[in-house]
Amino acid sequence: MSHVSLPTSDTVLAFQKHITGSARTEGYYKISHAEKSAYVAQYALRSTNVESVPPTKAPAQPITSSRSNRANARRRAKGLEEINQVQRAVALSKGETAAAELSIKFNQLQTRKKHLRFARSPIHDWGLYAMERIARGEMVIEYVGEIIRAQVADKREKAYKRQGIGSSYLFRIDEDLVVDATKKGNLGRLINHSCDPNCSAKIITINSEKKIVFYAKQDIELGDEITYDYQFPIEQDKIPCLCGTAKCRGYLN
Repeated sequence: MSHVSLPTSDTVLAFQKHITGSARTEGYYKISHAEKSAYVAQYALRSTNVESVPPTKAPAQPITSSRSNRANARRRAKGLEEINQVQRAVALSKGETAAAELSIKFNQLQTRKKHLRFARSPIHDWGLYAMERIARGEMVIEYVGEIIRAQVADKREKAYKRQGIGSSYLFRIDEDLVVDATKKGNLGRLINHSCDPNCSAKIITINSEKKIVFYAKQDIELGDEITYDYQFPIEQDKIPCLCGTAKCRGYLN
């Protein structure tokens, strides 16, 4: 197992000097990736080209043998199947098969959410991990947040930078609407970028309302981190990528 060697106490680190003697009194300032690599494991990992250590698989959840739990699970499954059959019959009578199937899958995702958990990630801060096996093509999670206009999103992005909120949780639906999960969101906002992701984000329409949903591009095993390609536009100010995959492009943008 490879380890990242962080600086010892004898090493002089180029930390930011605070004239007032306290970092809190000097407001927000940007720390370069070179400075972060001196004391943050993820950045040190990037600079030394050490193979990243895969996240530890979480222990399997204990299986309950309660008779009442099994009975309740069968009732819920039977009830969902009956509802789905009615929805399919109504859709077929109206000739809306494809849209109906999509709506049914989305309703199933809301009724029976995938078992996911967040934990520290070698890619960036916190990440989202699968606590069950997810088959290819299945909906994984919806990206939930406050739906705002694009003009409002631009103003909020600048405000968040002034407040020192470095991570961006603004997800564009189309030219006019953006989902802001910065302060009103779910676990979907913790999904990290990967140049070789196991999920993809799609915009679907349910009851005339657009939704952002992550689909599994491949079979996802228990303990795998959920990732997708952010597809940032190419910019001069580069953001290093720490996904560690064989297809890593080096930068998010």
